[in-house]
Amino acid sequence: MPENTEQLPERENPSPLSAGLAAIEAMLATLPGTPGVYRMLSSGGDVLYVGKAKNLKKRVVAYTRPDRMPLRIQRMIAETRSMEVVTTRTEVEALLLEADLIKTLGPRYNILLKDDKSFPHILVTADHDWPQVLKHRGARTRKGEYFGPFASAGAVNQTLAALQRVFLLRSCSDSVFAARTRPCLLFQIKRCSAPCVDRIGHAEYLALVEGARSFLSGRSQRIQRDLAAAMEAASEAMEYEQAAVLRDRIRALARIQAHQDISAADLEEADVVALHQAGGGVCVQVFFFRAGVNYGNRAYFPVHAQDVEPAEVMAAFLGQFYADKRPPAEILVNVEPAEAAIIARALSEKAGRKVTILTPKRGDRAGLVEHAADNAREALGRRMAESGAQRRLLEGVAAAFGLDAPPERIEVYDNSHIQGSDAVGAMIVAGPDGLMKSAYRKFTIKSGDIAPGDDFAMMREVLTRRFKRAQKEDPDQDRGLWPDLALVDGGQGQLNAALAVLADLGIDDVMLVGIAKGPDRDAGRERFFLPGRPPLSLPPRDPVLYFLQRLRDEAHRFAIGTHRAKRSKGLTQSLLDEVPGIGARRKKALLHHFGSARAVADAGIADLETVDGISRAMARKIFDHFHPEG
Repeated sequence: MPENTEQLPERENPSPLSAGLAAIEAMLATLPGTPGVYRMLSSGGDVLYVGKAKNLKKRVVAYTRPDRMPLRIQRMIAETRSMEVVTTRTEVEALLLEADLIKTLGPRYNILLKDDKSFPHILVTADHDWPQVLKHRGARTRKGEYFGPFASAGAVNQTLAALQRVFLLRSCSDSVFAARTRPCLLFQIKRCSAPCVDRIGHAEYLALVEGARSFLSGRSQRIQRDLAAAMEAASEAMEYEQAAVLRDRIRALARIQAHQDISAADLEEADVVALHQAGGGVCVQVFFFRAGVNYGNRAYFPVHAQDVEPAEVMAAFLGQFYADKRPPAEILVNVEPAEAAIIARALSEKAGRKVTILTPKRGDRAGLVEHAADNAREALGRRMAESGAQRRLLEGVAAAFGLDAPPERIEVYDNSHIQGSDAVGAMIVAGPDGLMKSAYRKFTIKSGDIAPGDDFAMMREVLTRRFKRAQKEDPDQDRGLWPDLALVDGGQGQLNAALAVLADLGIDDVMLVGIAKGPDRDAGRERFFLPGRPPLSLPPRDPVLYFLQRLRDEAHRFAIGTHRAKRSKGLTQSLLDEVPGIGARRKKALLHHFGSARAVADAGIADLETVDGISRAMARKIFDHFHPEG
């Protein structure tokens, strides 16, 4: 797919809109009339917008008439200074490429689906004589049968708990399974059949595995009938203990069926996607149905969609949602997407089989779509209510600290260490929509000149790295990477350290505030330190105070979690990890032979040679690594 790039010719002080039009017009002369994808670029090379076209020339020429475009696109044209074009063989290929690029680049003028989470599945393994049932995310690299997707980890955990009660399958890892010499607690509470210690025959266990597969494939009614028949037979044979076990399994199965309150027996594999647009906001609800069973739902709130027609929003959503997911056989929608036929062909090509997009008007399918639309409407209402409350809190923050306007981006900084070891810094971010977890950042303290426990020096390093990067990546402060307010955990000392950093970097337009706990570190009596002003306190029951406390506590939680992860990693690392040529197998053999990494380091060459897999040359390499002076 050839790529073409052209820059705007130099002119004298053109207006932003005319400069953007000139860049687009300059590109038109070389554009082909073939399918492809175009990218609008800013003067700094940032991707502003990604679009696809059946005929690139005809599509791009529309941008030379901005008066016919929405205000959002007019702003995009004004910022455009160059374009990049990739031609494709077909419009379907262009649509797939467009969705991938939007997902990867996140252009600020495209409708964006803010979603970076994969969906969990349930995996019944097939690489062991005694299959295991477990939760799985990510690439399907392990051999076995995958069931899902489930809308949340909670939905998976609930189903796994039911599988344990009904089918008594093992959930332990293969290494734990191999090491067991007696049943674990799960066997005692009737959640596992203990195949690890031969409490069940292999054929019986495989029958339970097949039952679990049938359950996950939507055949739970048949399983319930079989269990009921087996319970009755056991009762008639006066095997009352076995009958009681079967009774408990039937009850567990009934409980999980009761939770699947929305079902559609004739939906073998389908997603129900419903969009609701109101009050400048958009919500898209997705319900997952597999084998007639509801696997849960999730709400999405696309951004930059408030002034776009619902059909265009639905088209953008479907393209991005399935960019990294396997589409189901059916997609039921309440709004037919723009270019529905092209999207269906693109998704069919991605799935390797036919994918149908339907807008049902009657029957059970229409009822499911209506139910999803109701959920979208309610979720958008809740979101807008929460946003309104958040906006009022931000207005309160602006009033408390004397800001000109409610902050759009608040950054909060904290450090964590134990007597100076494994020191880390952390930054959390909040805005009008709440916590922005994708913008959180971790900082490993790198300077060797910092004395252990010097919190001021740690804060100086964190802020220096943070704002130097902001100056490099967003020098014009137009990409939303700069905070309107930065909070540092601490009092006047921390504030002075932070102010010194910004002064050294020549930054004078970021509001800094220190937040310190009151006497005896009493939450509720916090004092706020502002440049050039005496410390202030907020009323104990003030919602703004509670909001700022929550931000400070979230930064502390994130810093502590980062520190613990770093410390745990350090504890699990071995001296042997630093020896070239020592992989997992040799490391295991050395540790088994000598008992510890320290004993390996103290061993002589002759002793090292006696270990399986350690040649004389490798023994010399290990010895020289630990005795460089010898």
